Amino acid sequence: MRGLFALWLILLLCLVPVFAGAGEIVATRVWPAYEYTRVTIESNEPIQYETLSIPDPARVAVDLSGIVLTRTLSDLASMVDVADPYIAQIRFGRYKPQITRVVFDLKQEVMAKAFVIEPVGEYRHRLVIDFYPALPVDPLAALLSDIEKPSASTEAAPPVPDPISASRKDRKRKREPKLARLVTIAIDAGHGGEDPGAKGQMGTFEKNITLAIARDLKAQIDEQPSMRAVLIRDADYFIALGERVNRARRLRADLFVSIHADAFVKPDARGSSVFTLSEKGATSTAARWLAKRENAADLIGGIDLSVADSRVKQVLFDLSQTATLNDSLKLARAVLREIKGVNALHKRQVEQAGFAVLKAPDIPSILVETAFITNPQEEQRLRSDSYRAEMAGAILAGIKRFFIANPPSEKTTKVAQAD
Repeated sequence: MRGLFALWLILLLCLVPVFAGAGEIVATRVWPAYEYTRVTIESNEPIQYETLSIPDPARVAVDLSGIVLTRTLSDLASMVDVADPYIAQIRFGRYKPQITRVVFDLKQEVMAKAFVIEPVGEYRHRLVIDFYPALPVDPLAALLSDIEKPSASTEAAPPVPDPISASRKDRKRKREPKLARLVTIAIDAGHGGEDPGAKGQMGTFEKNITLAIARDLKAQIDEQPSMRAVLIRDADYFIALGERVNRARRLRADLFVSIHADAFVKPDARGSSVFTLSEKGATSTAARWLAKRENAADLIGGIDLSVADSRVKQVLFDLSQTATLNDSLKLARAVLREIKGVNALHKRQVEQAGFAVLKAPDIPSILVETAFITNPQEEQRLRSDSYRAEMAGAILAGIKRFFIANPPSEKTTKVAQAD
């Protein structure tokens, strides 16, 4: 017996170096998208790692020190979408006694970028691995191509007039903005990917609601003969706040509309709101709190702070360009006037604060809080297709109202390069 006990003790001591100090993987996630695929490994302890790119066939190995291969980690393999443009499959193995190797078999050559994120919000320590194509794709190329195409409304044959409602339609047509050129509306669906935004009691994520409303708004705008809409985010993935502004500027957008769903610690908060950028500070404590929460999206969504360009942290602009700020206020007031017919207003006036996503120096920009997702009744409305479409219609009506009073000026069609 003593011999068996001694043998068991020796085996146990041999295993101690393998598991001592091992971090526990608490969650894993994969976010596939056309632009890039993100893999997130979340641990209760800081993750020590090394990456290695291996050609022929193309694959990337990530060695995790002190990490035991558990079910949570191995579940990554089942998360790979067959339509993922970059990752074919994920494999695992014990590379060395204290190192677990994760191998990503790839569909094409990629640039793999790995970095760690300190705990923030509900997240613990995260290791993020982003897979970009070796030949970078321009995410705006398709959008630009789509903008240059004639609209479906201009290609379609004119409808046969209805004699019963012709006079009513004529009166409505007189109120339509007569635009001298095609105008571009950049629609920003808030949050995405690792950044879910707020969450309702029914489990509704803000990022899904904002994308649904943004798609509705785009569809309705594209039906207008002199307007085009582009989605800054067209799927469930993360885009840094500065990059959202950058894309709108590259498109030379005429307007920038950021869609969100509000949240508060108490479930009785309700109503819709419209915000613009503040030149001199927030107009209320609530606006300041909201801007702080929205500006935290970069940290929650995950940016590499060690190499992040300063433009991501602060979108430089000249506050002397008060014309843009004034137009933003006019647009916000027009939209606020329309959405009050769809939902009660949380505030009867436009509020202002230092929202990072509204800092384009040359594009009138607004942020629309469509309802409180933390209010059970309003969360239910946000989950309704009809309410989302109605809210999108109200935003479009506000945009039209703005253009009636402020026709867009002529400008070149050349795409601007962001500063």
